[in-house]
Amino acid sequence: MLVKHQDPIAAIATAPGRGAVGIVRISGKDLVGLVRAVCGRELQPRQASYLPFRDAAGAIIDQGLAIFFPAPFSYTGEDVLELQAHGGQVVLQLLLARCLEAASAINTHNQKAVLSRLRLARPGEFTERAFLNDKIDLAQAEAIADLIDASTESAARSAARSLSGEFSLAVNTLLERLIHLRMLVEATLDFPEEDIDFLQKADASGQLLRLQESLDQVMQRASQGAILRDGIKVVIAGQPNAGKSSLLNALAGAELAIVTPVAGTTRDKVTQLIAIDGVPLHVVDTAGLREAQDEVEKIGIERAWAEIHSADAVLFLHDLMRYDNPNQPQDALNYIAADAEIMNLLRKNLPAKTPVIDVWNKADSALPEQLSLARTGVLISAKTGAGLDDLRASLLRVVGWQPATEGVFMARERHLQALAKVHEQLAKGAAQLHAVMPALDLLAEDLRQAQQHLGDITGQFTPDDLLGEIFSKFCIGK
Repeated sequence: MLVKHQDPIAAIATAPGRGAVGIVRISGKDLVGLVRAVCGRELQPRQASYLPFRDAAGAIIDQGLAIFFPAPFSYTGEDVLELQAHGGQVVLQLLLARCLEAASAINTHNQKAVLSRLRLARPGEFTERAFLNDKIDLAQAEAIADLIDASTESAARSAARSLSGEFSLAVNTLLERLIHLRMLVEATLDFPEEDIDFLQKADASGQLLRLQESLDQVMQRASQGAILRDGIKVVIAGQPNAGKSSLLNALAGAELAIVTPVAGTTRDKVTQLIAIDGVPLHVVDTAGLREAQDEVEKIGIERAWAEIHSADAVLFLHDLMRYDNPNQPQDALNYIAADAEIMNLLRKNLPAKTPVIDVWNKADSALPEQLSLARTGVLISAKTGAGLDDLRASLLRVVGWQPATEGVFMARERHLQALAKVHEQLAKGAAQLHAVMPALDLLAEDLRQAQQHLGDITGQFTPDDLLGEIFSKFCIGK
């Protein structure tokens, strides 16, 4: 373990701001002396003690609860001291400073080098130590941050499943079966007289097939968890006055965007987080797409296209009232031509995997012949709310959400990439195994790489630079 991981660390473990309770947390080796200095006496392990917290001169900083968790029965696997005081920032800063001062004073008298290195914790360092001390694996550590950041109840439940070890168990089960298959292949290579008949008798082909099927199930659950974690970025696009801001307000159930009959009212993006069946959606209202002369509106349109290019799904809003208008036939033709040009640009600039949903608005006012134009897409009225349930269902369907999926666990993009690499290696291995002349050495290498990619998920083979990137995203004190 690196020296920096041997230093005792301290931090305020509650969020900034006023609160009823605030927590200062210390973790390190052999904190008994610090406990005695800060609390004035020894503490019973894992029992809350109500006592005064005093400064170096003996004056009371606050009164609260102190809990001591001796190693290895703590969150980090080291000695952990938690001081629960009133939640004012000044009080907590004084208490934190007292811990640092007490550690320094102890070492002045007793010459203990370890406590003298007590320092402020880096973001995520408590959880990093829990991982390094084998209290949790990497997938569980990431689930802690995901649980804190969860934006919907479904996301929180999914993160809790990963934290409890469901995702890790699924990955480790795959690992065990993969290692067993590797063992068979390696044994055949070590004892070539056994030849391919040995693998056939051991049903290596069937084992590999069942492993691939199990992997597909894990990938499905993980992909659903990734949707819950990251949410879906949905951009509302279309010409001015199609009803984009009204649609955002209708989906959000609040007047978030300004709505007027004046074309070009929306000059910049307006983003709102909403939930559909527990799935977080980042809905973005954008400026109307057209040839603009106003410099500010031009900038708004450029930003609209930037949002469209990064979208997970695009709602292309059409104004039914401006289609097939008998009173203004030329305007209708111009509007239809502009919509067609926008669709061409969407097809040209968007990745093929990004779905575009045609949304036909103002159904409450449209004529029958205008309604007949909405043969594809979703027919809605942002004004009355008609059709919004169909639109919500369509959105979830096109982004791959499957509400019937059982036991979704939280997953990140790196998890999906690792699982995809495992899938690729197993497919290569299957091709080798089923070849007329199987290349068992290549099959063994495919299985080895698949095992390594699976190990990346739980942290068995994870490099230090990736660990630093992961834990730096945590809040301080966690």
